[in-house]
Formats: sequence, C-alpha cells, structure tokens
Amino acid sequence: MLLFSTNAQEKKRDTLAVVEVVNILTKYNPKIATVKKIEKNPTNTLLEKNNKVKLKYAIFSAPVASTFIPQTGALKALEIGIKEKVYTNYLATGYGNYKSPYAELYISKNTRFSNVFGLHATYNAANKNISKTILNSTFSDFSARSYYTQKEGFFDWKIQADLQSKHYNWYGLPQDRNFTETVVNGIEEAQNYQYLALTGNFNFYDSYVKTGNVSVRYLTDTYKSSEVLLHFNIDSSFPIPFFRNTTDEISINGGLEFLKGSFENNYQTAKAVNYQQNTLHIHPQYETDYHDISIKAGLQTFLSVDSENKLTNFFMFPEVLLQTDLYKKYIRGKIGFTGNLQTNTYQQFSEENPFVSPTLFITQTAETSNLYLAFNGSISRELSYNFKVSIKQEEDKPLFLRNKSKSDGTASAVNDNLKGYEYGNSFAIYYDDIKTSSIFAEIEYQYTQPLRLSVQIKYDHYATTNALENWNLPSVKGTFLANYTTQKWDTNITAFYVSERRDALYNSPSNSFPPAIARLNSFIDLNMYTGYHISNQFSAFLKLNNLLNTKYQRFANFDTQGFQISGGITYKFDL
Repeated sequence: MLLFSTNAQEKKRDTLAVVEVVNILTKYNPKIATVKKIEKNPTNTLLEKNNKVKLKYAIFSAPVASTFIPQTGALKALEIGIKEKVYTNYLATGYGNYKSPYAELYISKNTRFSNVFGLHATYNAANKNISKTILNSTFSDFSARSYYTQKEGFFDWKIQADLQSKHYNWYGLPQDRNFTETVVNGIEEAQNYQYLALTGNFNFYDSYVKTGNVSVRYLTDTYKSSEVLLHFNIDSSFPIPFFRNTTDEISINGGLEFLKGSFENNYQTAKAVNYQQNTLHIHPQYETDYHDISIKAGLQTFLSVDSENKLTNFFMFPEVLLQTDLYKKYIRGKIGFTGNLQTNTYQQFSEENPFVSPTLFITQTAETSNLYLAFNGSISRELSYNFKVSIKQEEDKPLFLRNKSKSDGTASAVNDNLKGYEYGNSFAIYYDDIKTSSIFAEIEYQYTQPLRLSVQIKYDHYATTNALENWNLPSVKGTFLANYTTQKWDTNITAFYVSERRDALYNSPSNSFPPAIARLNSFIDLNMYTGYHISNQFSAFLKLNNLLNTKYQRFANFDTQGFQISGGITYKFDL
C-alpha cells in the first residue's frame, strides 16, 4: 500500500483596517490635468556579490589576407522533385523453382473516428521435394493477422487476432540405417500445426496505469496435442516525491500466466503427458540519473506453481544497470546484472524446430544470473559499433536432441504400429544447467546515402552440467548485410554463417545411453533480394536464396533446399 501526504499553506487573512470615514459631499469629476505623476523611481539594492562587474576589452588586430574571389554566375534553382503518392496497402505474388507459390496482402484503413483496421496475410510453400529425400519434404506456411485500434478520450485500445496453419514433414530419416521400401511406404510423416491467438492492449493517458495486455493462445496438431496459454500483464508508474525531492518515478510491471497442455503419449510409452504451470510475476523498477550516470535498479520476483507435479518455487532476481557516456558520443558504456524466469511452450519449440515430436516434457527455464558489459557509439558520422560481453547461468536450459529410432529399418511396428516421428526423424527436448560466456560485436557503415553495410558476429562458449555436448548449439554465428536503396532500386544481400554443431548418433534402436556424437558441418547461406519500382503502384522483385547451392543441414538428417530462385510483382493501392 502506498501512502501520499500533501501539505497546504493556509492563506493569511487581510489585516487592513478602515481607520477613516470619507463623506462624499459633491460629485467628483476627475480631469487628466489633476493627476500627479510619480516622481520617485523604485530602487533595487543588490548585494555586493551581485553587483555588476565592469568588463575591459582589449583587441589585438592583425592583418589577414583574404583568398575569396567572388565570381558572377546564374543562381541555381533548387530541385524539389515530384511528390510521390504514398499507398498504404499492397498485394504481392510470386513463384519459385521449387514449385513455390508466394502471396502477401496488407490492408490498413483509417476512419474519421480515430480508429484503424488492418489485415496482414502471407502464404509460402514448396511443393517440390528436396533432392535425395525418400520421404515427402514439402511444406506450406500460412499466417494472418487482423487488428482494430480505437482512440478514446483518456486511453486507446487495440484488439488483435492471429491465425497460423503450418504443414511440415518428418523427412529426416537416419542415414546410417537402410529402410526397406515397405517400411518407407508405411511411414506417415506429415505434421500440421494450427495456432490461434487473441490479444487486447490498452494504453492510458495521465494515469498511474500506463499499459495493459491480455492474451489467450491455443495450439493443436495432427496428433491431437493441445496447449493453452493465458497471459495478463500491466505496467504502472508512481511518483515518489518523498525521495530526493525530484520527479522520479517507480515503475511496477506485474503479470499472471497460466499454461496448460497435453500430449497423447510420451516417446517411450503410451502414457499421456500433461503439464500445467501458473506463474505470478512482479517487477518493481527505479530509474534515476546521478551526474552523468544513468542508474536503473529493480527486482524480478516470480511465484511459480507446477500443478501437475505439485511443485511450488519462488524466485527473486536483482537487477542493476549503469550506463554513461565515457567519451562524448564516441563511447557509451553500460554494465548490468539481471535474471529472469522463462516459460517454455510447445508453440515456441515448434517455431524454432518444426520437427520436434509431440511427446515433449515442458518446464520452465530460470536465468539465475546474467552479468554483461557493453560499449557502443559512433566513430564517425558513417561508422557505428556495438560490443558486448556477458556471462549467463541458466537452470533447465532446453536443447534439441534427436530421438532414437524405434525401427531397425525392416520393421514398422514395435508392440504397436510406429508413428511417423518414431523412426529417428524427430527431436526431443533435453534440459541441462548451462553456463554461457558470450562475445558479441557489430559494425555498421553508411558507405554512401544509398549503400549501408553491417557485420555481426557472436561467439558462445557453453559449459554443460550433465549433457555430453551442447546439443545443436553453434559456437559461432555471423551475419553480413548490404542494403542498396535508390528511388527505383532496392537490393539486399545477406550472408549467414553457422559453425559446427553436434547431435546424438544411435547405433541401435535400444535404449542404450550415452550415444555417439554426430557432427553437423558449418555452412554459409548467401541470399539476395532485389526490387525495381516500375511506377508508384507497381514493383517487380527477384529472390535468390542459397546462392552457393550449399547442401547443409539445419538439423541432423534434415537437408535444406539447394539454390532457389523466385520472382513476382507487387501492387500498391488505396481503399
């Protein structure tokens, strides 16, 4: 409970008393000539230290030779150019060499009553199998988002609906096992994800409560898995006039989270997997400035209840951040310490790796400490940089680990018919306590007005507790980006580098553990996009992906598409 006190100074009573009575005997008609001017001027006596100081100037003149020679010429006219009409809606369609249709639609409509309606939908697919895959390796991805925003007198609100429908296949059969044609024909490798989310946002004006958010998300798949996530969050700030007599405020972020899900069975047996986690989160935070140092201090508190396993945990993570300009705009430094509790979900894992099996164990990840030091700034107007080092300790960090195959290549049934993900072609989640030491560097260079270049590189060193390896985590990741934009052309070149990763290699379908180690080679993925503006309303684009035609694997046994080319047109319009 917060108590506020306000002191008001009582207004003094008027003590002027009437000491003389004036009796008006005749009507008074004043004239301007009878008005006397005030002859005395007001005086203002200053303290001695406030008296004006007489300044003395001394000028030392020296002759300076002028090198300026004026020339006559015509005054050049300023070229303003033609103002282009801006369209808020567009439709893009295209097609690629993997029988890949592409479509994207964006619509936004404003009305006179300060509200906005919007719709954004995309569809992307590949209907041609990847070379040398004996199972179906096609995919499709459809997503749509619609929203409505309304501005009221003291707040505005927004409702949003998200819909996703994704189709994938578990086509990554182990390469160290020969599957018979009969077994291959009996594998049902298809997996479909259906996702729906409803979200409401509120922004308040001149209120202690700043923002509010409530959302509900639902996910299901081909194997009748289900997951519901209900989330409520609120941000508020309160003045603290009793501290330092300033306008500083303390902000409080709080939220409730309810997660419930189930799988029909686990990977080893037919026993169902159920999980339910309820989390209360309160995060007070205070920000202030001391001289040239910006200070932020807070405390992350979580109360987590695992209803399925009858466990209750309480977490407190202190948070401190100091940042300042070390040398003008050239070097800005910050050092901080924080922690967090992450709620993992089936929806999150399927986004990162769509080839996970619907048999996962779901729990939370506690980031018990995260100490970091960062520097950023601008070396010149064209060159900027960002550098960061950190040491992070996590409990129950999730890692993707390949499942063991239940088939030796000649059998498609073990006690019961095998499901499409039980042939060593899916992934489980392996949790471990891991300490991660990271170095991140980024440089951005504005070579010319149309051309911008940037490079990012990150190195991670993982110290595991129980895991034999840092499963499917690369040590080095790098990104190169070149963007060239003119009035007619828009071109992007991106290159991604991922270092070697390691996964499990099982020599038999038995439950023997630990497994052998499979190494996934490092790779470079080079891509290019270019667009040409034919007119204000029409544009043409060309996409070139995997220009090096690299046969790399993002996950073990899952080959990616080779060189890809697609093109299309974009039409912009108004409603």
